[in-house]
Amino acid sequence: MACYGYARVSTKDQNEDRQIIALQEMRVPMQNIYVDRESGKDFQRKFYKRLIGRLKKGDVMYVKSIDRLGRCYKDIIEQWKCITKEKGADIVVIDMPILDTRNGKDLMGTFLSDIVLALLSYVSENERVNIRKRQAEGIAIAKAKGVRFGPSPRPLPENFDEVYLQWKHKEIPINKAAEMCGMPKSTFFDKAKRYGVRNYK
Repeated sequence: MACYGYARVSTKDQNEDRQIIALQEMRVPMQNIYVDRESGKDFQRKFYKRLIGRLKKGDVMYVKSIDRLGRCYKDIIEQWKCITKEKGADIVVIDMPILDTRNGKDLMGTFLSDIVLALLSYVSENERVNIRKRQAEGIAIAKAKGVRFGPSPRPLPENFDEVYLQWKHKEIPINKAAEMCGMPKSTFFDKAKRYGVRNYK
């Protein structure tokens, strides 16, 4: 029997130390701890797949909480069945002792574990959906208030006003104006339209 641990953070900026400490407290060897820095939206993760490939019958896989395993309700259930039924390994969710497949292997214990797993998986996915909904609502409100997203536009070159007026009065063609401002013709035309509306109504 071998013990493995799995930890996951959503971005490279997040820290997995708390999860690793919890796994080490379960006496999982450091060389058997696999860490992904990816979203939990699916299970196409490099180190998760590597861990699953190593699991054998009788092995134990530890994870700190169910949402570190994944976020999608349907996929969590499928992976749980793959690990416990197909692989014949056990799963221990450290923060939820009832989700320890080493215990209660009788019908009632399995039944209760399945109910709790289904509930927690649903809550985890529902929270992900709500977060995305709140983000979308926040972006919509910000846009309505005139907040711009994405990188800040580059400032116009110092000679833009002079070049714009020459182009507007047909003293130079647009390709010459764009060249003088150091930008593509389409970019100059777009900025000229906005500039004219804002400065020369």
